[in-house]
Amino acid sequence: YKMWKKVELSVCCGNLLDRDVASKSDPFLVLFHEVDSNWVEIGRTETAVNNLNPVFGVKFKVDYHFEEVQKLKFALFDEDKCSSQLYEHDFLGEYICTLGVIVSNKKLHRSLTLANGKPAGKGTITITALELSDNRLITLTLYGRKLDKKDFFGKSDPYLEFHKQGDDGKWTLVHRTEVIFGCQLLPENLVSFANGRNPNRAGVRMSVNCVGVQMGLSCNFSLSVPFRQVEFECINPKKQKKKKSYKNSGIIILKSCKVNQNTQRLIDIHYVGIDFTASNGNPREPSSLHYINPLGSNEYLSAILAVGQIIQDYDTDKMFPALGFGAQLPPDWKVSHEFAINFDPTNPFCQGVEGIAQAYSACLPHIRFYGPTNFSPIITHVARFATQALQQETAAQYFTLLIITDGVISDMDEARHAIVQAAKLPMSIIIIGVGNADFAAMEFLDGDSSVLRSYTGEEAVRDIVQFVPFRDFRNAPKETLAKSVLAELPQQVTQYFKQRNLSPSNTALE
Repeated sequence: YKMWKKVELSVCCGNLLDRDVASKSDPFLVLFHEVDSNWVEIGRTETAVNNLNPVFGVKFKVDYHFEEVQKLKFALFDEDKCSSQLYEHDFLGEYICTLGVIVSNKKLHRSLTLANGKPAGKGTITITALELSDNRLITLTLYGRKLDKKDFFGKSDPYLEFHKQGDDGKWTLVHRTEVIFGCQLLPENLVSFANGRNPNRAGVRMSVNCVGVQMGLSCNFSLSVPFRQVEFECINPKKQKKKKSYKNSGIIILKSCKVNQNTQRLIDIHYVGIDFTASNGNPREPSSLHYINPLGSNEYLSAILAVGQIIQDYDTDKMFPALGFGAQLPPDWKVSHEFAINFDPTNPFCQGVEGIAQAYSACLPHIRFYGPTNFSPIITHVARFATQALQQETAAQYFTLLIITDGVISDMDEARHAIVQAAKLPMSIIIIGVGNADFAAMEFLDGDSSVLRSYTGEEAVRDIVQFVPFRDFRNAPKETLAKSVLAELPQQVTQYFKQRNLSPSNTALE
């Protein structure tokens, strides 16, 4: 029920360009992140010799910040020289995206491109994201003995690979130990890797590799019972078929196994509420906060885009219900305080932040700004859905309402009461104030200085409102606004599920 803090990225590629004449490419991958419009290297994988379809053993652990845009570049090179300088190696292709996109998809399969944007042949990249925390690891202590001699003049050069079975039944490489040269006794190794979704059972497939010959062994072991030391025989299928007296090709001893459970989950932001009351001014006049200038923007659009570009990466379907309030609607011109800005009450969803912006611009000419400025109906609207999630037995759903307003509120008592009731639900409210009005009422609802009370005297059980004045960020990068807007959200989510003693489910929070 907390935000992901660290993400482990695994990478494999297919159909890479062949830059070598006498053999295949020897690819390695370099991961960069964008810092002040410059690409800064995070790390590199090992080199896969003569391999156009590499599965890289090196994993990248990246600090993850929910409220920020984190741009990454995955670049592949063919190792030609013993040099750390990338210009000494042939470029094989790259893929650029945000960390949020990877986290949202969990597994991303894309085509590689060259520096000029053209396809890098048929080259592809697959990036898998796994959430990590210090208490979500399998730690194995293991060693080997009497491994087969594979070299003609010397002993084996063994190393171990660990594969974990995913939800699709496929095995994914999660760890590869170092190679121990000239050894039939594999020294004790301490291996740690993320367990995945099921904390009570770990399906692990191990294989011992000796000079290209694989002796496979698989083990599935329950983590819900006390662990005892286990020995596994390494079986070479070819030898087993040839020799009736064949026993094994060595022994792997699993000395200890420890698993700690993870409690981190990702949340999605759902609802967007937009203030269309007359206090914003006539949208056809430049003085209005809703006036779209020749550059095609205004403060409402700027706020939608600034926060939306962050939140949309963390929503799996990128569909957001966008609601308006305080306007008269055709054809009967009745005032509505919770209407779909796409005018489809049965399907108020907009596709991504661009879809919200388009629906907002399209609805402006067809409505009449009116009043009063009532917050309570739209808060209660979202609260109805959050109430249904009270029955959840695990931390599976959380709802957030983003309200963009000029700050002039007419139903303060009703809004206070609605917020106090919503504080009991899996729900948060973010308010962005646009324009230069007195935002004292919004600061009061924020409740940072004192506990918010209903008009009945009932206190809010937790603070669920975050208010940010847009004017403080007019000349700042839009990422700065989003970071401030989302600053308190992880803590609010954590506090709710802790109060209800709910553990995380296997699904992302909504």
